[in-house]
Amino acid sequence: MASVLKVRESKASERTIVVAGLPVGFVNDQLLTTLLKIHFQDTENKGGVVEDVMYPTRTKGVAYVTFKEKEVAENVVRKKHCLAEKVGPAQLTVSHFGEKVFSSVHAVLDLSVFRSQVRLENVVMDLKREISTLGFSPLGANGRISVQGSFLAIKKLKELLLLKVSSLLEKNRSGQSPRGSMQRSSHSLKSLRSSIPETLRSGESLVLDTDVFLYLKNKSGFYESTLKKFHVQCQERVDGDITTVCIKNVQDRSQPNKAKQVKELIEKYSHALSFELRKETFILEGKEHREKRNIKLACEQVSSRCLQVLVNFYETHIDVIGSSSDIYLFKKEVMKLTRQKVR
Repeated sequence: MASVLKVRESKASERTIVVAGLPVGFVNDQLLTTLLKIHFQDTENKGGVVEDVMYPTRTKGVAYVTFKEKEVAENVVRKKHCLAEKVGPAQLTVSHFGEKVFSSVHAVLDLSVFRSQVRLENVVMDLKREISTLGFSPLGANGRISVQGSFLAIKKLKELLLLKVSSLLEKNRSGQSPRGSMQRSSHSLKSLRSSIPETLRSGESLVLDTDVFLYLKNKSGFYESTLKKFHVQCQERVDGDITTVCIKNVQDRSQPNKAKQVKELIEKYSHALSFELRKETFILEGKEHREKRNIKLACEQVSSRCLQVLVNFYETHIDVIGSSSDIYLFKKEVMKLTRQKVR
């Protein structure tokens, strides 16, 4: 963690890239670090002299690579990268290092809707095999399981689950049983079908980081104006760190690609936001009542002046989201009002 902070606080951030999608469990960390260094020094990969490789990091399957020259980092992110020949199939996601809202996402899945269709243990095994960068907790008796990893990995997980649901529904429509038996539970099928919003079956859906989505919706006029411009409806479902947005045309017969256009626009805009935004958290848990009240009042007072900053109040903490410069000024003002030292 200290090494990451060092990158953030120095000009090295301009020469650093984030590498996600690294295979977990194929080779040891030291060998993978060496392979990454060799890969990104190869001129065929648009690489150059590598100063440092930080791996493992707090986020499973993610590494930070710092080059000697800024131009090399800029060239590398423009190319697709794969370590397939060395450590098995591994399509890497490479991006510029930045103050992102999210680095690690935690989500709880309810797999109980699959119970009478397939063995839940087999579902979990398939997911682990498909997305090795995610960390899974033991499967609970109630069908719930916790997962943690990068937002991109969580997004891929949700897409895989939606595909599995669609596949099971199609099999049931055609009279096939996932277990090879002709007996099917109509109740479980109904439960499975009702667990998917109607908009998912007839429209478009995308998965966003919740903090990015809240900023997009509450502090950016882009979201509402885009919905009005294209005459589409949205259903939003917040599940902890991730939010699913389901988009459907208001007039299905007229220009059916509108929902898809809106999905692509929101996806592109939110992706750009994720690199621009930074989140600061004021911890309330464990503090005395007076100190909690002072922090809340200070945040309320400063937020009335800093209109581009999103402030979310929770029982245990307060999240402040905005650009790096806005967040710094916001924190400085709050600390001044509460007479604390800015760190």
